[in-house]
Amino acid sequence: MRDYDLIVVGGGSGNMLFGPELDHWKSAIIEQDKFGGTCLHRGCVPSKMFVVAADVARTAQESAHLDVHATFEGVDWPRLRDRIFGRLDPTDERAVHYRERSGVDVYRAHARFTAPKVLEVDGEELTARHIVVAVGSRPEIPPVAGLADVPFHTSDTIMRIDDLPQSMIVLGGGFVAAEMGHVFSSFGTDVTILQRQERLLMGEDVDVSTRYTELARHRMRVDTGVTPGHVEPAGPDVRVTWTDAAGHERSREAAVILVACGRVPNHDWIDATAGGLALDEHGHIAVDEHFRTTVDGVWAFGDIANHTQLKHMANAEMRVVQHNLAHPDDLRTLGHSLVPHAVFGDPQVAAVGLTEAEARASGRDVLVGTRPYSATAYGWALEDTTSFLKVIVDARDRTIIGAHVIGPDAALLLQPLLQAMMLGQTADQVARDVLYIHPALTEVVEQALLEL
Repeated sequence: MRDYDLIVVGGGSGNMLFGPELDHWKSAIIEQDKFGGTCLHRGCVPSKMFVVAADVARTAQESAHLDVHATFEGVDWPRLRDRIFGRLDPTDERAVHYRERSGVDVYRAHARFTAPKVLEVDGEELTARHIVVAVGSRPEIPPVAGLADVPFHTSDTIMRIDDLPQSMIVLGGGFVAAEMGHVFSSFGTDVTILQRQERLLMGEDVDVSTRYTELARHRMRVDTGVTPGHVEPAGPDVRVTWTDAAGHERSREAAVILVACGRVPNHDWIDATAGGLALDEHGHIAVDEHFRTTVDGVWAFGDIANHTQLKHMANAEMRVVQHNLAHPDDLRTLGHSLVPHAVFGDPQVAAVGLTEAEARASGRDVLVGTRPYSATAYGWALEDTTSFLKVIVDARDRTIIGAHVIGPDAALLLQPLLQAMMLGQTADQVARDVLYIHPALTEVVEQALLEL
């Protein structure tokens, strides 16, 4: 059995864990796929590179409202795809070489626990004083009748297809459905989204979710409140049958089916329970506030251990674990419970903290300020009539407890509110003690706060 001071399982955010304070340790990293993980190769980064191209296509298609005569003549999908992955794929080899040069043993193989603190890799057993599990998650495949008998795509594969499909059916109504629906519909694909729940992006504030669903219906077929029936081949295409919210059976054929029904943690891939690791009710590895598992010396972070499925959270957790490994007598926690996120659909959505419904359900006395982009000078320039920013404030201490944005640059507009929340600033401080550039779009933040 080969013995180490540190073994990291997972080459996504786990690959970032090594640092100067751990350089003297005998270390190894195990990754069966590409270094960089889901974010770099199958998620955040390539999807945003496609989204930027889709935004340009959509701008050309909708330029008339700004009195600009522009046309969209199509997208060179193979060239676009190859440009994106031609930049991303080589990062894997560079990451491996960098780790090896830094003195870390690299195993390009599948790892699984055979006992507490014992990993089997390519027939060899490895152990370590510390093992960090950061193996992420994968797309969930729902139990829809016939789905296993037809070709389908997930977020792992849809961005690498050879040709732009004429039609697509998306099962699901969350982040992936919103972003990929935007990408493919902007490029000319006839997109149908089937969502079990009553709106798209159901995790958002109800006002945002409702507005997003309304706008999506102008660009795609969106059927909500559906009950999936079955999937079957239909010549070269695939036919999906479902029951709509009114109880009527409907069906549609498409060239491509995209399954976007959430993600599941990869605990089974590594036989986590064989390693003595406790799981929560959702299959995530259970950790304490310091990211220690139920086995002494084994740590876990990222999608395998949390429910947020967000790269920036995995990176933040990684920094905590990195410190705790090097400073066992000075253990840190993440230090906050705020989890910001953004959806790069059309329009963008970004949020942090409580929704209005959650805030009111908590029993707090709350104030809500909502401001449309159209109330700002830059909103006039955009000729925007649908976007808005919403701020929720605790009426007692005037702190911001929730912020929600739908519209252009939502992720950027959220940031000053997120910063205020993390630094404990009041709504009054952010509204009156800060200068807002005129006529920048950030004035919508100022106006929403002044409304309170």
